Amino acid sequence: MQYQHIGHKIRGFYRVAKYALKYLAMITEKALYKAKILRFWNKHGLQATIDAFPVKRRTLFYWKKLLYEAKGNNEALNEHSKRPNTLRRRNWPIEVIDQIRLLRSKYPNLSKEKIYPFLLSFCQEKQLSCPKPRTIGRIIADASDKMRRIPAKLSPKGKIITRKKQNRLHKPKGFSALYPGHCVSLDTIEFFVHGYRRYIITFIDLFSRFAFAWATNSHTSKTASKFFLLIKTIFPYQINNVLTDCGSEFKQHFDALLKTEQKTHWHTYPRTPKMNAHDERFNRTIQDEFIAYNLDDLVEPFSFNNKLFDYLLWYNGKRPHWALKLMSPIQFLMLNYNNHQKCNMWWPYTLTCF
Repeated sequence: MQYQHIGHKIRGFYRVAKYALKYLAMITEKALYKAKILRFWNKHGLQATIDAFPVKRRTLFYWKKLLYEAKGNNEALNEHSKRPNTLRRRNWPIEVIDQIRLLRSKYPNLSKEKIYPFLLSFCQEKQLSCPKPRTIGRIIADASDKMRRIPAKLSPKGKIITRKKQNRLHKPKGFSALYPGHCVSLDTIEFFVHGYRRYIITFIDLFSRFAFAWATNSHTSKTASKFFLLIKTIFPYQINNVLTDCGSEFKQHFDALLKTEQKTHWHTYPRTPKMNAHDERFNRTIQDEFIAYNLDDLVEPFSFNNKLFDYLLWYNGKRPHWALKLMSPIQFLMLNYNNHQKCNMWWPYTLTCF
């Protein structure tokens, strides 16, 4: 018979309990140092302790009081917050605050630095003290609505559409790919050719710089999901994490496919192309080296892709890369990755697997 703690019915109980055990029952190095000084005091006296350690008499008695109230538990000597009980509050005239709100409403979401010149002329006219830009930012942050206006989005029937913030996973800070397929990146390039709109979806492996691209007439999520299935047949390693921007082509069907394949889908923050720097660099390379010379063929994606595949074979197989010490992605994988893989096939005959 199995017994379960009553906490299993409470959501988040064990997580909170783990944090409590980790932080509430932890004695810091500084607390142990204080306890050592108090033991020295009990053994050698007050004056010897003051001479031996850089601590004042009243501090020693304060530590002794804390330890006595905690019944000898050294946790009482841990450092506590030194935040004062009574804090200064900003007490600006209501006219100044109302003027900041008026400026933020008249010129939606104007920044604190740009509000300052208008507010300064207003305060000089009213003979009031004018807050500096940093203080203006704090006044805005103190407001319950942050003095921010959000434009209303209307449906075709004229009803206001409420915006819901989507919780997306983002690539961990400082992440670095450690093996092929650890993280791959996708992006889309848009072109207008002879009045037609065409798209090229690009792919790159962050570890090996193995890249692929595909021209298409549309950039729907179904197209992106088909492109990902094509990548799985071409890229010879298992993919664990996928990095994309927040474009519509990487939602719905594409996201559902990644969930079915049990892949982690990471998103970049808006207007932060550096989070997807590897694929952005590949986009520039493929435009400078191939697309610019074959742009007219992009009207017919099928014929364009036939030429593109030849270029990608050369790009992955022979083209030198500075990031790979002037090796191609396939040469880099064969030399630096495959030789370090443990291989049990033909183990009586060889020590490495090629």
